[in-house]
Amino acid sequence: MNPTTTIIDVRSPQEYFGGHVQGSINIPLNEIESRVEEIKKMTPPIILCCASGMRSGQATMYLQSMGIDCVNGGSWLHLN
Repeated sequence: MNPTTTIIDVRSPQEYFGGHVQGSINIPLNEIESRVEEIKKMTPPIILCCASGMRSGQATMYLQSMGIDCVNGGSWLHLN
């Protein structure tokens, strides 16, 4: 993994604390919209992950529509 890559885990805090990619940032899906300005300041490329790839897919589509360079990484287990 590139050390300048930003990984955002969009699962709930409870899921995140149960295990996550080392160095990832937890921003639950329901907070993505309100934290766009914070996310815009993060180092691209931004990889989003969750449990299966569904929530991270939703977050990716939304952030891309806001002009943010990001991709859906799918399950956090696959990124680990």
